[in-house]
Amino acid sequence: TDPAVVVVDERGRFAVSLLSGHLGGGNELARRVAAILGGRAVITTASDVLGLVSLDLWARSQDLVPRDEKTMTRASALLVNKGSLCLYSEVPAASLPKGLVAVDRPEEADLVISSRADWPANTLVFHPRELVVGVGCNRGTPVREFAAALDEVLAARSLSPLAVRNLASLDLKRDEKGLREFAAIHGWEVVFYTKEELNRVAGITVSPAALKATGARGVAEPAALLSARTDILLMEKKKWPNLTLALAKAKFMLSALVREACNT
Repeated sequence: TDPAVVVVDERGRFAVSLLSGHLGGGNELARRVAAILGGRAVITTASDVLGLVSLDLWARSQDLVPRDEKTMTRASALLVNKGSLCLYSEVPAASLPKGLVAVDRPEEADLVISSRADWPANTLVFHPRELVVGVGCNRGTPVREFAAALDEVLAARSLSPLAVRNLASLDLKRDEKGLREFAAIHGWEVVFYTKEELNRVAGITVSPAALKATGARGVAEPAALLSARTDILLMEKKKWPNLTLALAKAKFMLSALVREACNT
């Protein structure tokens, strides 16, 4: 994201948002500067002028990720040109901002919100970050093994890695280099739980090996469930030579909320 640039005239009458009005926070900064100087903010971004939602700010506020670099640009241009977008969402919506209209079928939609990765190439898709990956691993497991295992899991279910919210594991793995590096590559947080917390989770597959080594009845499944705050697994644990993964889906609800950015 480019840094925000706001230009003010010599008398402080106008604060003009010149660059990076939305994600860079230029528009909000212009409003703040104008308020301080007793002047007027000049906002020229098309969606603001037309009274429509700033799609990039809304997506960030809702924890939605465009499927690729061009999707946000295409969707924002379409919104400005049409005045509204038909939205098909696989996650529930409590409300939607001005300019987005819910539809019941994906073929009616201009924009789709889904964790799935198998949409046609020309479909405008935002991925909700709703997937939680529970991880158990041996000491010294390299990054490439984490990557290969998760790629296999997601591909088998046609899920996008952009829909992953975070990883979860046992607190004894806090210093596990491969796990930490793998999470850092993708910008994912790793949430850790004690064995006592994991052992309180009911309905999991007990692992004798994990119980003997760590005192936890299981790691991947209960960690995923705890972090996602659910009692239903999207995928029960799957084992590889050095690691175990489980998948859960966190509750996700769209709203009309848009948080302004101001990077100052």
